[in-house]
Amino acid sequence: MRFERITIESAKMGGAPCIRGLRIPVATVVGMVAEGMSTDEILADYPDLEAADVRAALEYAAEAVRERELPLRRGA
Repeated sequence: MRFERITIESAKMGGAPCIRGLRIPVATVVGMVAEGMSTDEILADYPDLEAADVRAALEYAAEAVRERELPLRRGA
């Protein structure tokens, strides 16, 4: 999968994946969605973003999770 809207630049945001070279980390956008914000609310807070950027951030996060095993606490 190719992520054309996600950029990683060592000189920006410590090399964290960001949206289209902006100083808006993927983690910030994904966190906003996780908190229950709608795409419209996110776009209102970050006018430089587009709806496709929010989708790309979620797709990138989903792929990142597929690529590694995260430690989870198992229920009893």
